[in-house]
Amino acid sequence: MTDGQYLLGIDLGTGGARAGIFDVRGYPKAASSTEWETRFPRTGRAEQNPQDWWDGAVRAVRQAVADSGLAPEQIAGISLDSTSSTVVAMDNNGEHLRPAIMWMDVRAADQAEQVRQTGAAALKYAGSGPVSAEWGLPKAMWLRENEKETWDSAAVVTDCTDWMVKKLTGEWTMSLNHAAGKYFHDNSVGGWPEELYNKLGGEEILAKYPQRVLPIGEVVGGLTAAAAEAMGLKEGTPVAEGAIDAHAGAIGLGVVAPGTMALITGSSHVIIAQSDVPLHAEGIWGAYTDALVKGQYTVEAGQASTGSIVAWYKNQFAKEAGARAAEQGVDPYDILNEMARDIPIGSDGLVFMDYFQGNRTPHSDPHVRGAVHGLGLGHTEAHIYRSILEGVAYGTEDILRVMRANGFSPQTTVVSGGAAHSEVWMQIHADVANMPMQFTEVQEGPTLGSAMLAAIGAGIYPDLQSAAENMVHVTDVLEPNPEAVEAYRFYTDRYLETYPALKEVMHKVTAHENAKE
Repeated sequence: MTDGQYLLGIDLGTGGARAGIFDVRGYPKAASSTEWETRFPRTGRAEQNPQDWWDGAVRAVRQAVADSGLAPEQIAGISLDSTSSTVVAMDNNGEHLRPAIMWMDVRAADQAEQVRQTGAAALKYAGSGPVSAEWGLPKAMWLRENEKETWDSAAVVTDCTDWMVKKLTGEWTMSLNHAAGKYFHDNSVGGWPEELYNKLGGEEILAKYPQRVLPIGEVVGGLTAAAAEAMGLKEGTPVAEGAIDAHAGAIGLGVVAPGTMALITGSSHVIIAQSDVPLHAEGIWGAYTDALVKGQYTVEAGQASTGSIVAWYKNQFAKEAGARAAEQGVDPYDILNEMARDIPIGSDGLVFMDYFQGNRTPHSDPHVRGAVHGLGLGHTEAHIYRSILEGVAYGTEDILRVMRANGFSPQTTVVSGGAAHSEVWMQIHADVANMPMQFTEVQEGPTLGSAMLAAIGAGIYPDLQSAAENMVHVTDVLEPNPEAVEAYRFYTDRYLETYPALKEVMHKVTAHENAKE
C-alpha cells in the first residue's frame, strides 16, 4: 500500500452516474456526476437506455480524473454499484435488445404472484410476504411471457451492474450481491434454488443469466483497451465485482459486521444490516447468504416514502417557513427544523403515518396510504412538520421491533443521505429507536463503498472489514436522550395500533380510486 494509489468508485443511480476517486484511506480526491432520463411509457412502467449509462459514466469518470490531476496509472482499481432489478436483455454481440426495465417498474406483478404461489423455500428471502414486482426474477419472466422475440434473441438477461462490468472488462459475470438480493440465489443451498426455478420452468431463465457468479470485490478482469481509452484510464486496471447501490452505500458506511446497521435516507429509507445467523422472518427481506461478506447474512428493510413526504409538505403547505426562508435567504428546511425544535415530543397529540406509497416493510402492503390523527385547531404548520419527522421515525422503529422480536438487535445505526443533515430529525430517530446515530466523513456512501471494493480487487486490503477499518471514519455520534426515549414509547405504540385500525378502510378507498383509472 502506497500513498500514491487511488481507487475509483462508479455509482449508477436512478438519475445519473457519479464517479468518485478516493485515496487508500478513504478520503475523497475528486468527484463528478452526470444525469440521464427515465422514460415512463405507461403507468407503472419505467425504462432507460443502457447507452445513456455508458455515456454518462464515461463523462463522469473523465471529469473526475481530470479534476483529480492524477495520472491514469495512479488509479489502482475500479469497482461500481448500480440500481438493482434493472433488467437488461443483450444479444450475442453485447448489444441491448430493448430499453432496460428499471427497478421501480412494476409491470411484472402477475409474474411476482406466480413466484409467490410456488411456495418454494427460497421465498424466505421475501420475508414471508408478497414477492415484489420490482425484483429481477419476475421481470425476466415478464420478458419471456410478453416479448417472445426479445427473449428468444437474448443471449444474456442480467442486471445493470453486470452490464457495466461487461462494458469495462469484456467479461460476463453476475454479482453475488445482486443474485442473492433480487434473484433468490442462496449459497446455503448450493446457489440457485432449483425448487423455485423448476416450478417456474426457469431452466431457460437460468441459462440466460451470466454463468460466473462472483462475490463482490473479486477481480473480474482488467479494463479493456476500448474502455480505458474512453474513460482516460490505464488498460488492464483491475475491475472488481460490484454491488447493489444501497448495499454499496452500507459498505461505505462501514456496515460490514454484525451489530451495526445502515440507515440510508433520501426519498425513502433503506435499512441494511449484517447478521451472523440466517435470520428469515415475516416483514424482513433476506437474510441474504454471503451477499456482502462470506459467512454473514444481509438483512434488508425499508420505508417507501420518507424524505419524499417531507419534500411534499415543504413544497405544498409550508407557507410560513417558505416566507421566512425567503426573507432570511436560507433554505426552507432550515426554518422548518428550527420551528420543529419548539414543538414538544408527540407534536401535541398528532400521530402521523408515512404510508403515502404503501408500506414496504414490515407489512408489505401496497394498498394503505398516509394518515394523521389527533388534529385540533391549535395545531400549526410546525406541529404537522414535526409529526411527519416523528411518524417516519416510528416507521423505522416498527421495522426494528420486528428485527428484535426475531433475535436481531443492532446496537448502532450509521446514517447517510439527506435526512442526516437534519439534526432534529436524527435526534428524533435516536430517541425513538433508543439507539446512537453515527455519521461518517464521507456521506456519498455508494461511491466510497465501490472504491472499497476496488481496494480489495487491487490487493490494497484483504477484505471488507480491513477496508472499512482504514477507509471509513466516524465524525459524529448522536446519543439518545433517556427522557425522550421514555416519552416516545407511548406515541410509537399508538402509531403501531393505527395500521390495523385503518387497514381495511384504506384498502376500500384505494380499491375505489384504482377503479377510476
